[in-house]
Amino acid sequence: MMKRELAAKALATPGLRRLVAAAAPRTGVVLLNYHRVGDSGASRYDRGLWSATADGFDAQVAFLKANCDVIALDEVQDALGQRGRHVAITFDDGYLDNHDIAYPVLRHHGVPAAFFIATGFIDSRPLPWWDAIAMQVRETVRASLDLAPWLPDALALGDDREPSIRLVLSIYKGLDFTQVAPFRARLAAETGIEPPETVEGEWMDWNMIREMARGGMTIGGHTVNHPVLSSLPVDAQRAEIQGCAARLREELGIGMRHFAYPVGSRRAFDAATMQLLHEAGVQQAYSFYGGVAQPGSAPLDLQRVAVVEDIGTELFRAMVQLPQVFCRRDAA
Repeated sequence: MMKRELAAKALATPGLRRLVAAAAPRTGVVLLNYHRVGDSGASRYDRGLWSATADGFDAQVAFLKANCDVIALDEVQDALGQRGRHVAITFDDGYLDNHDIAYPVLRHHGVPAAFFIATGFIDSRPLPWWDAIAMQVRETVRASLDLAPWLPDALALGDDREPSIRLVLSIYKGLDFTQVAPFRARLAAETGIEPPETVEGEWMDWNMIREMARGGMTIGGHTVNHPVLSSLPVDAQRAEIQGCAARLREELGIGMRHFAYPVGSRRAFDAATMQLLHEAGVQQAYSFYGGVAQPGSAPLDLQRVAVVEDIGTELFRAMVQLPQVFCRRDAA
């Protein structure tokens, strides 16, 4: 991110970024992806999931409202064929701060957003795998972890656990479904920490989600249990997709028109996944590997770009005003 930050700061000269943006093509939709809003500093869980502080999110939304057309997901397909600076705001998973912090900001500024819900998290209140892994690596008293065969050398744990957390999470995201349980068992044995099955105070409830839907927010699907879909057999993928759609219909009375792929990398979904979404009535599905949704983008692979907590004001603004340069796609 460093090169992009330097370029964004160089363009922050008064009037320069606006001048360059005016000369650049203004087609496509920038789909911003958030997860959590608030203070990540004291969390024992995955701090990489925080996208902005409360004040930072408020400033970002204010900027978007003043400088862009902030649209709902049902408007994306039409906007792809129009000139303009179109932006859509999305959140994944269903964390409590989405309702308690992000939603009031959105209401205050009068802009729409979409919330993709992993329905099993709302129903069962689990500690999700990424938060469990982060907690185990962060809080273990062990100096190193033996994760062979998934990691050939012992993983030395320093005082700063964040790089190790990122590495272990990246390994997990690439596992075949048959390796998930053995990997989790090994990590529990190596760290000496067995994560709790459920947690309180982390997730929204259905009443909160209904409130946001009544308030003009789009509610979409994000599976039941947030697995990497492409790692599953087709029948298991179908159960995750149809199970999510069924719970949205039961609780909210809506069809699952919009869906976000868990993890969302190029390898997190496949042709079978998209066929299952089509069968479930999904009209638009959203990935998470960067890029800008353009005219001709596949409706079941609309690219989103991450908003991260340390993004900086100038880089955020450059991503929105010059997305062709600052919203690059990931290689993976």
